[in-house]
Amino acid sequence: MQDPKQFGERARRSTDLLALIAICGFLFFAGLQVIGLVGVDEPRYAQVAREMLQRHDWVTPVLWGQPWLEKPPLYYWCAVLAYKAAGSATGWAARLPSAVLSTLMVFFIYVWGRRFRRGMQLDAALITAACAMVIGFGRAASTDMPLTATFTIAMLCWYAWYESQNRTWLVGFYLSAGLAALAKGPVAALLAALILAVFAALRRDWRLLARTLWMPGVLLYALVTLPWFLAVQRANPEFFRLFILQHNLARYTSNIYRHQQPFWYYLPAVLLGLVPWVVFVLVALIDALRDWRYSLRQPAGKEDLRTYLAIWFLLPIGFFSLSQSKLPGYILPAIPAGTILLADFILRREQEGDKPGLPLAGAHAVLCAALMVAALVVPFRLVHLAISRPALIVAGALAAIGVLSVMASLRTQGYRMLRFTTLVPLLIAYALVLRGTAPMIDVLQSARPVQLTLSETAIGEITTVAVYDVPRALEYGLGFYRDQKIFSYERNEIPDGDHLVVAAAGSKGELEYRLQGRRVTYVGGFAPQHLDFYLVSGSGQPQARP
Repeated sequence: MQDPKQFGERARRSTDLLALIAICGFLFFAGLQVIGLVGVDEPRYAQVAREMLQRHDWVTPVLWGQPWLEKPPLYYWCAVLAYKAAGSATGWAARLPSAVLSTLMVFFIYVWGRRFRRGMQLDAALITAACAMVIGFGRAASTDMPLTATFTIAMLCWYAWYESQNRTWLVGFYLSAGLAALAKGPVAALLAALILAVFAALRRDWRLLARTLWMPGVLLYALVTLPWFLAVQRANPEFFRLFILQHNLARYTSNIYRHQQPFWYYLPAVLLGLVPWVVFVLVALIDALRDWRYSLRQPAGKEDLRTYLAIWFLLPIGFFSLSQSKLPGYILPAIPAGTILLADFILRREQEGDKPGLPLAGAHAVLCAALMVAALVVPFRLVHLAISRPALIVAGALAAIGVLSVMASLRTQGYRMLRFTTLVPLLIAYALVLRGTAPMIDVLQSARPVQLTLSETAIGEITTVAVYDVPRALEYGLGFYRDQKIFSYERNEIPDGDHLVVAAAGSKGELEYRLQGRRVTYVGGFAPQHLDFYLVSGSGQPQARP
């Protein structure tokens, strides 16, 4: 006869896994194709992967036939595999690597939590998955989620070794750290070293770093990373200068890529990135900082997880706040530390029978309700329409129900209801976004509908396309969706023969001035993005005017 306790444990584990599959499937995979590739990076990275596939070259990233040495290859390799699985290089396939890796990260957090902090594993996994910044980058064709997933697994493996002294976890640390280096370069090793050094300093145990430098692990790290770095340097002698000196050191110490932001830039970025859990993450962080001295007086590996997570959360934010170049994705590796810290906080409060205070529960309830309201009204604002009366009524009802239900659940049932009461409004808001906001973003921001309209403009056999006075994102987006280089008038890349120009609306006079001697004919446009299409006829090399 089966032990009822074992049967119950298996049933709970099966339920947990089904919940993780359902949540990750919805948040990371549902509607990947609804929005075409947006921004500069998504279509550019997707095109690099396509060209590596076309060239059968797994060493040198290439864009329009030229080496593109800005990032290491892990994302590109994953995208190549996704293209092969999908049968073609599509936008949704380009996003698959991030979706798969974010799901892998969430499941690893669950397994790690079940092994080392039983009782918090499902909270840690689901809170991480259902976090605004993780959802956003988990659906993006970029290098940020590959770095974050591998870095998170590495840092959790290190702590598992620290607590258990089982070197199998140290193998996982070095393996994952090596993959993180292949995702975005030396920044992964630097961040890990800084976090571990600060933790060792607070514990006054410098031998901890010496024990971490385990020679078989170091060799494993070298085995993972060195083959590609050596191969790409051999194939491209300029790699060290471009990648290490320019795209890493110069990017950090100067504004060479024009991403300068104020020092406090990451404060609002991390607050928004932690939505909808931000209120409780801040409380958990304050709790960890308040008790860190007590935690570090306890036996190693028993009470200092909170200190470790707090360092892991705060250090990347501080490190990149000093950088002269700032982008939101830089602090993504810190987010899982905050969400796991919250799960540990919830477990502690549950064990003590504590319940959130009225101000805390109220602030969280208002935020959850605001998500649903925003999901309803944002589509109207995107197209500059007045919000309809039925939408206002529904938004008001959702807000009232959301605030009252979340507050009532937290005040009566305590912290054990936090996960459920937060996921319900989040999933409702997310479903509304996929149905209402996402299609509008596609029309207003992606090059995909522009390309579809452009392809319907019958101009004989003319396939060459240039752009003028449009965002760089459109240039790269058209390049991916047409699978061809797009010429830029701003860079004086003016084709000699007949070609199409995608330009800002009303640019005909400027084009005629720049192209004296050549005929410029309006042939269509794409009104949602304020674009005109022009046919430039004639041959030769006219003098381009500034």
